[in-house]
Amino acid sequence: VRLVESGGGSVQSGESLRLSCVVSGFTVDRLCMGWFRQAPGKQREGVATIDYDGNTTYADSVKSRFTISQGNAKDTVRLQMTNLKPEDTAMYYCAAEQCMGSYYLLRDFVVIQNWGQGTQVTVSS
Repeated sequence: VRLVESGGGSVQSGESLRLSCVVSGFTVDRLCMGWFRQAPGKQREGVATIDYDGNTTYADSVKSRFTISQGNAKDTVRLQMTNLKPEDTAMYYCAAEQCMGSYYLLRDFVVIQNWGQGTQVTVSS
């Protein structure tokens, strides 16, 4: 199982970034994927998730600004981030796990065993 993120960087407030994650090695059904983030001194939190049917769930703090999507082969998950704010600054992690739906992956991410190495997003005001 392997997850490799790319696309992080440093931007100004109001700008956009797109994160990508290539997922490989999974052989399970009902695979869900998502993005999570951790800022310095804070706990990891869910950002957005997508399930095997394409249903999505977002944290309230990113609704209407971020969009999660997956490739046709469901081996890539992307996060389009617009109108970025300084409070979005964090290390962003891609994750994948068998789940019952996108809502449950976002809510119960402590059970996730498959994580990428992370990509840094820094937003300055």
